Amino acid sequence: MGFATVITWFATVLLGLFMLAVWLIENDVTGQGVAPSRLPVPVIFAHLGLAATGLTVWTAFLIFNQKTLAWTAVGILGAIALLGATMFARWIPVYRGPAQPQGPAQLPGDALAVPAEGNFPVAVVAVHGLLAVSTLVLALLTVLGTSGR
Repeated sequence: MGFATVITWFATVLLGLFMLAVWLIENDVTGQGVAPSRLPVPVIFAHLGLAATGLTVWTAFLIFNQKTLAWTAVGILGAIALLGATMFARWIPVYRGPAQPQGPAQLPGDALAVPAEGNFPVAVVAVHGLLAVSTLVLALLTVLGTSGR
C-alpha cells in the first residue's frame, strides 16, 4: 500500500503543478483589468513546498522502512490538507460566479473580471481533491499497519 500511496501522491502533485501553471499564467501582477486572486501567495507556495517535502519523506520511508518517517509524512499531509481545504474554500465563490466590475458601469460586451483561479478546470480541481483524500487515507492505512505488510 505504500507504493500506491506514492503513486497517488505523485499524481496529485502533477495536477497541482498544472493548476499552479494556470494560476501563474493567468495571474496579472500589474492588477490592470483583472480581479485580484483570492488565493494568498504564501498559502499556495506553502502547500506546494509541503507537498514536495512530504512526498520526499514518504519516499524515504519506503526506502528505509522507518515508521517515524511515515508518521512525519502523515503529519505533513495533514498540514497540506488544511492548506488545500483553505484554498478550495476560497476558490468556490470564484467558480460560482465572476467578480463584479471595479470601475465605471459595465458596457454591453465587456467581460467580467475573473481571478486567475477562475480558469482552473473543475475536473482538475475535483480529481486533485479526490487523489489528495485517497493519498491521506492510503498513508494512514499504511502507517497503522493495515496494509498487511
